[in-house]
Amino acid sequence: MPFDGFSPLISSQLQYLLNHFPHTIQIEQAWSGTRYFPGSLDRFTLLIPYCLDYIKWDIIYNAEFPLAAPDVIFGPEDDGFHPFIVVGREEGDSRLVKNSLTDWNNKDPSRLLALVMELRDKYRSYQERRVGEVDDDRLKFEISTIVSREGIEMHMSSGVEKPGEVKFAVPLMDMNINKMVLGCPWSHPQKIYLQVIYPVGRKYAPATSAPRLKLMCTPELKALFSIDEVKLPAWLDGMCMAEYLPHLEELLQRQVLEAVTLIDVRRQFIEALSPVIGRPLEADPVFCRKASFLVCSGPFTFLVHFFLSTQFPKQRPSLMFQSIQHFNSLGIPVKSPLITEYLWSPRWEPSQMAERISDFLVDESLNFKRHCNESQLQH
Repeated sequence: MPFDGFSPLISSQLQYLLNHFPHTIQIEQAWSGTRYFPGSLDRFTLLIPYCLDYIKWDIIYNAEFPLAAPDVIFGPEDDGFHPFIVVGREEGDSRLVKNSLTDWNNKDPSRLLALVMELRDKYRSYQERRVGEVDDDRLKFEISTIVSREGIEMHMSSGVEKPGEVKFAVPLMDMNINKMVLGCPWSHPQKIYLQVIYPVGRKYAPATSAPRLKLMCTPELKALFSIDEVKLPAWLDGMCMAEYLPHLEELLQRQVLEAVTLIDVRRQFIEALSPVIGRPLEADPVFCRKASFLVCSGPFTFLVHFFLSTQFPKQRPSLMFQSIQHFNSLGIPVKSPLITEYLWSPRWEPSQMAERISDFLVDESLNFKRHCNESQLQH
């Protein structure tokens, strides 16, 4: 899609960046830096995913000199980040190295992507150097035990108002989750990460204390797997990450495999509803998390929307009724509140679940019709 306010050359590079960057990258804000072309945007702030968070970089084009390469302004904590300068051994000996800005071509839409990816790689190396320079024996030991793992990112933060800490983003499980989901709609590989945060400079903290741990995943994965439901294994005294990670990965592999099998369980339940209340008008064909049915009770016709969690059948479906005959003052069909309480057992067979749901709909249809009539009278 076009980016209103940007020149065609900048717009094409932005589109290419957003469409081809391997992770979800965002534009936080955009503004103009020229007085001669009012309304012409030529600079913006990028939110670039790094270490399970975002780093903010300002990309500064110049609308008055469209052939020139952009400048990049890094964050206030990164005043020591000079990606394209190599410092020699002798004092004052430094030189520029060839980089993505050296042979800039403003007509090539891929140039901004190449620049951001090169800078991100150098930023990762810069953060690794910063972490490696921390005077903390425990941290040095932790790094030495996991240095062989691929994909680990680390970040050193420090400041006057908060104590320093080192954050690790550790990708877990060598599994291609995308291929495990039939008809997978995801454009990016889905991953689960362990965020590990160690305090720095707290001399009073015991060396055996556990770091702060948190499981995180790519946003799309939540359609399959609820990361918030995972209980992390205990961190035992004297344990290091190299000892902790295998136990965690074994636990996650079992739960991801179970989550994939639950797709079929949800599909069987939706299919079992068809003989008793009719074929669904629409349904989620990949994860089987949603389905809508048209239900008739005498002359009263209404929709029933089913919402199935990743914990189905342990968690019963949530239902919502929607009339196609009653409308409020805004012309919107009358809906019921979300229904989550009714007779349910996760041990029932799908056909039995469907029959109990059908009985429940018969009982509730009169109540919902009364609710619709009252809502219409109020307006």
